[in-house]
Amino acid sequence: MSKFSNDFLWGGAIAANQSEGAWNIDGKGMSVADVSMYKPNIDVKDYSMQWHVGIDDIKKAMQTKDTVYYPKRRGIDFYHRYKEDIKLFAEMGFKTLRISIAWTRIFPNGDEDKPNEYGLKFYEEVFKELKKYSIEPLVTLSHYEMPLYLVNNYDGWVSREVVDMFVKFSKVCFERYKDLVKYWLTFNEIDSIFRHPFITAGIVEEKYSNKKEVEEIIYQALHHQFVASSLATKYAHKIIEDSKVGCMITKLLTYPETCNPLDIYLSQSDNRNNMFYSDVQVFGEYPKHILNYMKRNNINIIMKEGDEEIIRQYTVDFVSFSYYMSMVQSIEADKREKVGGNVATGIKNPYLKTSDWGWQIDPIGLKISLIELYDRYRLPLWIVENGLGAYDKIEENGCIEDNYRIEYLTEHLKQVAEAIEEGVECIGYTSWGCIDIISAATSQMSKRYGFIYVDSDDLGNGTYNRKRKKSFYWYKKVIESNGENL
Repeated sequence: MSKFSNDFLWGGAIAANQSEGAWNIDGKGMSVADVSMYKPNIDVKDYSMQWHVGIDDIKKAMQTKDTVYYPKRRGIDFYHRYKEDIKLFAEMGFKTLRISIAWTRIFPNGDEDKPNEYGLKFYEEVFKELKKYSIEPLVTLSHYEMPLYLVNNYDGWVSREVVDMFVKFSKVCFERYKDLVKYWLTFNEIDSIFRHPFITAGIVEEKYSNKKEVEEIIYQALHHQFVASSLATKYAHKIIEDSKVGCMITKLLTYPETCNPLDIYLSQSDNRNNMFYSDVQVFGEYPKHILNYMKRNNINIIMKEGDEEIIRQYTVDFVSFSYYMSMVQSIEADKREKVGGNVATGIKNPYLKTSDWGWQIDPIGLKISLIELYDRYRLPLWIVENGLGAYDKIEENGCIEDNYRIEYLTEHLKQVAEAIEEGVECIGYTSWGCIDIISAATSQMSKRYGFIYVDSDDLGNGTYNRKRKKSFYWYKKVIESNGENL
């Protein structure tokens, strides 16, 4: 008997900015993703430089229509090939597909009075196509896609005005798709605002005089996102009957290097800080340790009257998260070998293997994370990102023998099953990049996660034809057997 419930939502996940392409057609405006560059001369593990965007970078991006070194502009052409892709997802047996809505397709600049009908119609057709195959959409409202106009003219989420613009965008989506979409996420990896503030919140760090000021404005922008998320949750529940709204964090599980109490305290602090964001959205208030930290460090943010009540009143229905790897913390960190992943860096764990991109592979950490999150929140959980970025090779016989991906996913799903057996309530599992898409961090195409191969290289050369990998047929059997056949 399967440990997964009969209504468990098996599927995959992609994001608009990494898949759609069509960056400047049908009225779409520029987003922060259209500034992201492929940087072949920079180490893929140098996350600070891979993600960095400055004032000159924005100006340069706005002056060119290049799609070779701005690959998120071309994506995998999901905009024109979504029917073909959804048919392939249906062939695998998907119960759900996580996608995002590009804000700039609906409001090109972000502050228009009326939405762009072309953009609204596109997503309506996508959702109808999913429904045709009984695939439930899980829709993220903000997945690293804020309008570039709001960056240049409002300083991104630092501006309080952006809250109202986002809420307006959200309400338009809820009204238009209320009969097509039940499950919503407000912000993708809301915690990433400290790791890459430009992509997450439109913050251009060089505009500010020092690190202290940058930290303060990040907290300010984050507060605005918390308020916007709560208001979006309010209107989703009001507009869409039986709607469910979740928060979404990066689960960065951190272990102590030793049983030295100082190592344990450091890892506890990292884990506590990692869950600060979901604490606010689940419990409806800032944790005391964060308020004390801001007070000790003279970090002053503006909270309008009523903000705390909004956050308290409109909390989320479930907790979703990405999980790719675990970290290690130590008081001797400066003396230890470092590894990275998902724009985070920690000490190398000698008990774990690493991926082609140096990410530590830790399936048991997923079970630990599920138990930890469920014990803390007592809300349904949803694993909305998990997967292996790897180099794929087409063999002489035309096959793609991605056994490494099958092994990775098999071991992680076994741990999900064990967590469920221990009492964790898990809604679903959406493997990240279920079809090959542009990498979020490095803007590469060669870093592939998908069950479906897309014929395109890092410079955009190729036919863009789709091809089933060995993992495609494996995942199909997993879904058919509801997790019994791993």
